[in-house]
Amino acid sequence: MDLQLTNKTALVTGSTAGIGLAIARRLAAEGAEVIITGRTEARINEARTAILQETPNAKLRGVPVDFGRAEQVQYLLNEVPTVDILVNNVGIFEPKPFADITDEDWLHFFEVNVLSGVRLSRQYFPQMLEKKWGRILFISSESGLQIPQEMIHYGTTKTAQLAVARGLAELTTGTEVTVNSVLPGPTASEGVEEFLQKLAGDGKTREEAEHEFFRDARPSSLLKRFITPEEIANMVAYLASPLAVATNGASVRVDGGVIRSIG
Repeated sequence: MDLQLTNKTALVTGSTAGIGLAIARRLAAEGAEVIITGRTEARINEARTAILQETPNAKLRGVPVDFGRAEQVQYLLNEVPTVDILVNNVGIFEPKPFADITDEDWLHFFEVNVLSGVRLSRQYFPQMLEKKWGRILFISSESGLQIPQEMIHYGTTKTAQLAVARGLAELTTGTEVTVNSVLPGPTASEGVEEFLQKLAGDGKTREEAEHEFFRDARPSSLLKRFITPEEIANMVAYLASPLAVATNGASVRVDGGVIRSIG
C-alpha cells in the first residue's frame, strides 16, 4: 500500500530509540523527510545510521533537544519552522509509589509528556489549518485510560494528552487536518528493560518479570507479551497519511487488547 507520504515533512520527537525510532524509520521508508530529535548528537547519529541501513535514500535531519526545557523546544522550532506531520512521541515514565511522587516529579512529567506537544502544536497547528492539510499525532498510552497504580503521575499525563488532542481536533472543521492519539499497550521500548528490573527485584529473570507483569499488572492483555515498536509505527504511519483523513479526534488503540471497554 502506498501511504502517499513522499515529499511530506515529519517531525518525530524522541526518535532515537524505541517507538520513536520505529516511527521515524517507517515514515522515512514511505518517502517522508524525517526530522529526528534526541538529547545528543551522538544518539541522533546512531538513529540516522540505523535508518539509512534500511532505507539508503532516506531524507533525514537531526536536531538535539531536551524537551524538559522550554528554551530548547524553542530552538527546535526555530530550526524547523514548519512541518506537515508532527508526531508527539517523546515521554518519560517511572514506577513510583504515589506518596513518594514529589511536586517536582509531577511538574517534570507534565513538562516533558504534555507541554512538549503543546509547545510544538502551538506553532505548527495554525500553519496546518491555513494550508488545510496536516497531521498531529500524540503517542499516548493505554495508561491514559487505565491509570496504573505503580505510576499515577505518568498515567495522568497520558490522559492529558488525549484531552489536548481531542480539543485540537475540534478546531479542524472543514479542513483535512487531523489530530489523533495513539494508545500503545505495554511496548518493548528502550526503557522497558530497566522498568522490568525495578519491578523484578533480586533473583528473577527478565522473562519471569515479564510474565509476572502481565499476570499481575496487565491481566487483561490478550497478547500477553510486550508489543514491538514496529507494531506501533505501522499504525502511526497510516494515521499520518492522506489515506486516514476520515480518522480525526480519535484515540486509536494499539494495546494488545489490554483495554476491555468497547467504547
